[in-house]
Amino acid sequence: MMAQADKKYIDNLSGTGKAIGVLTSGGDAQGMNSAVRAVVRMGLYVGAKVYFVHEGYQGMVDGQDNIVEVNWESVSSILQVGGTVIGSARCKEFRTREGRLKAAYNLVKCGITNLCVIGGDGSLTGANLFREEWSGLLDELVQNGSIDEETAHKYSHLNIVGMVGSIDNDFCGTDMTIGTDSALHRIIEVVDAIMTTAQSHQRTFVLEVMGRHCGYLALVSALACGADWVFIPESPPEEGWEDVMCTKLSENRACRKRLNIIIVAEGAIDSFNQNITSERIKDLVVSRLGFDTRVTILGHVQRGGTPSAFDRILASRMGVEAVLALLEATADTPACVVSLCGNQAVRLPLMECVQMTQEVQKVMDERKFEEAVKLRGRSFENNLNTYKLLANRKPQSELPQDDSSCSSNFNVAVLNVGAPAAGMNAAVRSAVRVGISEGHKMYAVSDGFEGFARGQIKEISWGDVGGWTGQGGSLLGTKRTLPAKNLEKIADQMRAYNINALLVIGGFEAFESLLQLNEARAYYEEFCIPMCILPSTISNNVPGTDFSIGTDTALNAIVETCDRIKQSASGTKRRVFIIETMGGYCGYLASMGGLAAGADVAYIFEEPFDIRELQANVEHLTEKMKTSIQRGLVLRNENCNENYTTDFIYQLYSEEGKGVFDCRKNVLGHMQQGGSPSPFDRNFGTKVAAKAIQWITKKLKETYRQEEGRVFANTVDTACLLGMRRRALVFQPVSQLKDETDFVHRIPKEQWWLKLRPLMKVLAKYKTSYDISDAGQMEHVVRRSREA
Repeated sequence: MMAQADKKYIDNLSGTGKAIGVLTSGGDAQGMNSAVRAVVRMGLYVGAKVYFVHEGYQGMVDGQDNIVEVNWESVSSILQVGGTVIGSARCKEFRTREGRLKAAYNLVKCGITNLCVIGGDGSLTGANLFREEWSGLLDELVQNGSIDEETAHKYSHLNIVGMVGSIDNDFCGTDMTIGTDSALHRIIEVVDAIMTTAQSHQRTFVLEVMGRHCGYLALVSALACGADWVFIPESPPEEGWEDVMCTKLSENRACRKRLNIIIVAEGAIDSFNQNITSERIKDLVVSRLGFDTRVTILGHVQRGGTPSAFDRILASRMGVEAVLALLEATADTPACVVSLCGNQAVRLPLMECVQMTQEVQKVMDERKFEEAVKLRGRSFENNLNTYKLLANRKPQSELPQDDSSCSSNFNVAVLNVGAPAAGMNAAVRSAVRVGISEGHKMYAVSDGFEGFARGQIKEISWGDVGGWTGQGGSLLGTKRTLPAKNLEKIADQMRAYNINALLVIGGFEAFESLLQLNEARAYYEEFCIPMCILPSTISNNVPGTDFSIGTDTALNAIVETCDRIKQSASGTKRRVFIIETMGGYCGYLASMGGLAAGADVAYIFEEPFDIRELQANVEHLTEKMKTSIQRGLVLRNENCNENYTTDFIYQLYSEEGKGVFDCRKNVLGHMQQGGSPSPFDRNFGTKVAAKAIQWITKKLKETYRQEEGRVFANTVDTACLLGMRRRALVFQPVSQLKDETDFVHRIPKEQWWLKLRPLMKVLAKYKTSYDISDAGQMEHVVRRSREA
């Protein structure tokens, strides 16, 4: 643990006397505005001057009113707007030295020596070249009399920090680029809509998505909707793919599947380097199978629309980190990119990332596709491996009639426990199909441990889980009942069905259930089997993981509702909305929802507050109403305080704000639990379930006692929770997580997202103490070899 003296706070950083320019360049991406807003407000917060550079590099070259100083209110109401409000343009002139000379002059005129560039690898490469030439450009400006020596000395070096805004997620060094998650939302919305019409007419749909050089969107959307086939540039299909695909499509129809979905990236190629177009696939399916086949090209729809909650939070975090990087930069600091690794914000040398990104294309041109996948990064590779795992089932025609060679003779049961959460069904589908691929017999348990005790257990096949990825809630049925009072009945059923392993998908009750089963191993040998829990709850209150399946969907529901509520006030001046979110005692939804929706304050249990703080918040909103931003948004977690209820806060704000603003309240309730799962939750659920089944297979082999003909697992490492911890998915023994848990309030004792709370306050113009000890670490891009 870092000692208090070693901690670094934002109060110690000053931007006084500095000027920051922010521009968006290249193709637009949803979330760019969130990044612009964060840069502007963080810059102003630390005392710097901040300038918009309109129309990207073109505006920098043209100067004049394209470079304007901005204030706090300049970025009001842009959080939920797609595209970029400051404009973006491709600029040929900036590629010439003469163009960059003009740009340097225009920046020096405004005193700008800190530049935040939001764009793709081309935009960032241009920024780095500009930085390298800066002193030479200033010398030239001195020689031609445009500026004097004193000015050149004063602005002698240029600091550059980049943020990657690209829907293709094609930049090496970051797990997700700004805009990618929102583009996936657009694709999945279309796929879900198409599925209903395709089922009605038994049609095959070929969907073409963006990705001329990178197949990320195609790959993840295929995972998220359970597509029959996907074509991406990084993994061309083997020779003879036409026969294999047509066999798979016809067998799916024979199994009474009424539709087929094929997703193709616009840059997809075959093993002979020939383009695989959507029309080529359609003609193939029609000529070989005679299926009614339609093509849908999504095009620029993917770039449009409002940014997702994930993109808003990502862009806000990156924007703040970018300003910190600029404030800490010196003449010797290389230009850097702020990016995301797992759940960590990191800084990486810009040119290392650009060079590796360009190298991907180079190795693809050399047809070294395995290396290209490695260079794309861990996230891309995991997605591809999971897709292959789920698509690995051999066509029925290739299997012998009595094929026992691939059978493991192990029976694995899957069940849901606790409240329903979007993404549970995607996890069950993935677990079932990977389990069957691994040779196990998969059993589905209905209604949690209550159903287990009653014997509501049945074998579940590959086809039974078809179409489950896009379904909300829990199709298996789920109950909150813990196993403790039915241990004997559950043990009887496990013996009757010879259950050799257990996968529990659920929330805090699932965690408690596994603890009870683990402790019951001393009395019942039936529980001496590998057991794994996948956290799945909207509350994100399970220890051992930064994210739970279902949380992202709930967050998007909250943010979407907040957007609508804020919009309803656009014609009504001076209104404050008080919104109650779910989450039990965990303030994740209120805090992250507040950050993504641009809330003024979010009240949570983890940060106790009193009447003085409530009064200060009212005074803050009173001051805000004197500006042009005449509305307020207050979020309250349902259990943040037993006395300061939503009604109390509503009445307090109404009374104290009388004559200045009026109030409205809204309890969001169970709409946060419903709806179709977000692409993130579908993908996350699919990946973690596949990983969990692979872990179960490994443990089954390790704990099988040949001489007794049975599985016997009673060590702590055979009852685990699989969670996302900072940068990696890790299996942790549930018995070890007990000490990390507050069982009274059903939350982890330490929660990573609390560190982001001050970020929301900074962006809402509150003076706060923000611990930035984790920031400022420049890392290097790790090149992963094939063996890694």
